[in-house]
Amino acid sequence: MKNLHSSGLCLLVLVAILTGAHVGEAVSCNPTELSPCLSAITSAGARPTVACCRKLKQQQPCFCGYLKDPRFKPYVQSPRARMVASICHIAVPRC
Repeated sequence: MKNLHSSGLCLLVLVAILTGAHVGEAVSCNPTELSPCLSAITSAGARPTVACCRKLKQQQPCFCGYLKDPRFKPYVQSPRARMVASICHIAVPRC
C-alpha cells in the first residue's frame, strides 16, 4: 500500500512538472506586474520582450478578472494586446 501511495505521489509531481504547474505558488493578480508589456501593447511596432511574455504567462489566470475591470478591459481587449499574447504563444481566454 505504501509503494502504491509513493507511486501516485510521484505521478502527480511528474504531471505538475510536465504541465508547467507551479506547486505551492499562488498567482498574484497585480496588473502592475505587466509593466514589461506596456510598450508592446501601447506602441505600434514595439515587440514583446522575454520578460513581457514571462509575465503574461504568470498573469494568464487573471485575464478574466482584468476584463471585468473597466480600467483594464480596454488594454486586455485591444488588438495590440491580442497580438502580443499571440507572439508570446498565450491564449486569451473567453470569459
